[in-house]
Amino acid sequence: MWRCVLSIVPEADNPRTWTQAAIGLGGNIGDPAGAMAEALTIFDGRADCRVDAVSRLYRTPPWGKTDQADFFNSCALISTGLSAKALLDLCLSIERGMKRVRVERWGPRTIDIDVLTFGEQGEIHEEGLDVPHPRMTERGFVLMPLADIAPDLKVLGKTVSAWLSQADVSGIAVADAARDWWRR
Repeated sequence: MWRCVLSIVPEADNPRTWTQAAIGLGGNIGDPAGAMAEALTIFDGRADCRVDAVSRLYRTPPWGKTDQADFFNSCALISTGLSAKALLDLCLSIERGMKRVRVERWGPRTIDIDVLTFGEQGEIHEEGLDVPHPRMTERGFVLMPLADIAPDLKVLGKTVSAWLSQADVSGIAVADAARDWWRR
């Protein structure tokens, strides 16, 4: 099991204002399912975040850079009192705590945590943050797990299930059908 110490991410937002965000998790080095479970546990253990739903765990072929091991992917809905940027900073902090090193675009990784959507805000474009996550509507490995927990979520004017019906899902398989895989 991964062990990491996280610095507190400063946040000026009102802690009583909660927003639901969708996050994507993945990895293909070491124990990616264990790393994703640990990340979800970290989110759920914070006072400013709550894990509301987690998709099944999927085994997916690599995308972009294909000469590497298959990935494990999942998505989660998180309620948070953080801003979108502060949530991204938390995701990056968790990745660093789990020794994520960014060497090669789309390359192998212990864990990857992306903010896919953030509340009803539609599109957000800030330095280092684009919501919805770029190219998520083209990626079956994002859409399939997201459709498990939010098939009717609107992204760029269409539902997740509508985007999924157009996506390439070849080679994607359920690795664990239990929604509580991350709590075991």
